[in-house]
Amino acid sequence: MKWSKLIAAGAVMAGVFAILPARKASAQNKLQLSDERFKNVTVLKGISIDDFMGTMGVMTSSLAFDCSDCHVGAGTDNVDWAYDTPRKVAARRMVTMVGEINKNYFRGRQVVTCYSCHHGRDKPATTTPLEFVYGPPSTDQDDMFGQAEGAPPADQIIDKYLKALGGQQKLDAIKSWVGTGSSVGFGGLGNQAIVTLSAKFPDQRTLKIDYKNAEGRGDTTRAFDGKVGWLRTPMNILGEYQLSGGELDGTRIDAMMSFPGQIRNIVKNLRVGLPGSISDLPAPESQASKAENVGIGQDKLVDVVQGDAANGMLITMYFDHETGLLLRTIRLAKSPIGRVLTQVDTTDYRDVNGVKFPFRITFAWFNGRDAIKLDQIRTNVAIDPAVFGKPAPLKPSGAR
Repeated sequence: MKWSKLIAAGAVMAGVFAILPARKASAQNKLQLSDERFKNVTVLKGISIDDFMGTMGVMTSSLAFDCSDCHVGAGTDNVDWAYDTPRKVAARRMVTMVGEINKNYFRGRQVVTCYSCHHGRDKPATTTPLEFVYGPPSTDQDDMFGQAEGAPPADQIIDKYLKALGGQQKLDAIKSWVGTGSSVGFGGLGNQAIVTLSAKFPDQRTLKIDYKNAEGRGDTTRAFDGKVGWLRTPMNILGEYQLSGGELDGTRIDAMMSFPGQIRNIVKNLRVGLPGSISDLPAPESQASKAENVGIGQDKLVDVVQGDAANGMLITMYFDHETGLLLRTIRLAKSPIGRVLTQVDTTDYRDVNGVKFPFRITFAWFNGRDAIKLDQIRTNVAIDPAVFGKPAPLKPSGAR
């Protein structure tokens, strides 16, 4: 598989468009929609830019494609995003088909997606392999599930989690924190980039990954000031843009989850699914020593809790059955052709002034993955409000 395919490029993918010159924001700072920001959008009209980018990620991950599979010259200076290749024309037909199937046969519910048929293949398989017929049945749960028979109440698991972190009173006493460390991108990109993670109660958060050792890359910043969110990254054809769709909802959730004492204000209609197991093995890009990895990499029994968030987003949380600590959070946002998945793994919990914080955070989505290793966390520190605002413009390639 090609390197660029492994990046799983949601925002890297250009989709069926070409970039238009940036427009000046109106006095009301009106956010642009997909067909206003890009040209040659004929099907995916009227959705936010971040939902449009996420939709490209659903396509590419479902078919194991990258930009160059559908766009002439992708990955070069001579790319022509607007040109209609046969695959782009076919993609438009498929988007329309998926929408019609769900409308006509499932009352508009998003049951069928690109992945339903393709499963990481260019062309869907047509014959069932015998190992699936005679092998063990799948134990995977659906994206959405109800309260499992015999499972404990969700509040019991949430209470155990909050107690494991230090208790509600100690959690409520933390009003801000700043973590610093390093990060390694997928495949070693930005090896040992410098990370600063800043959070202020109740819902402000900025993650900055500075690729100082990568020529011309600049940095990746996800910022949310409590109302407005921004994403800027060199791994994106837009460079930076204001969030307004599913990514905005997800960024808000990440900010609020930075203060887990308010978890019940974030996720509603909690239910407990079937128990499962996951591995907390650090990402292969991690530069951690063997000593640091003691006890990491074994499958852990987890309690699975799901809830609903704003605008139809699903949040599924995996709690260590033994310790009660949160090991994984998966959020699923809507797009026209499938759910856009973001996964956050949290391990290596350490005590900081009486409260446990995860010092390893792996953030993965359709546009890549960052394995973060924090070295220090300081609580109740003053943070400049500008940290949570619009990031500075990206420097031109090669600039310092």
